[in-house]
Amino acid sequence: MDPELKREIEEMHALVKDNHRMLRAIRRSQWLGLIRNIVIWVVVLALPLYLYQQYLAPVIANFSAASGMSTTTTSGFLGLPTSAELQKLINSYKTGQ
Repeated sequence: MDPELKREIEEMHALVKDNHRMLRAIRRSQWLGLIRNIVIWVVVLALPLYLYQQYLAPVIANFSAASGMSTTTTSGFLGLPTSAELQKLINSYKTGQ
C-alpha cells in the first residue's frame, strides 16, 4: 500500500473516532438536559400543589369549620363564597371562635 494513502487513511480514521466521541458526548448531554428539564418542570408544577395541601388547605378548613361554613356548599358565583359568608368568616376570626 502506498505510504501516502496509508497516512491519509490513518488520519481519516482518527478524525472518525474523534467525531464519534463528540457525537456521543452531544447525545449524552441532550439526554441529561432532557432529564434535568423534566425534573425542573415536575418541581415547578408539583411543589405549589404540595405546599397547598400541606399548609394552606388545613388553614382554610379551620376557618371554614370555625365559621360554620360547609366547604362543599357554597352559593356564590363559580362556587365562591358570598359576601355574607365572607363577613361571617371575618367576624368569627375577629372573635376568636
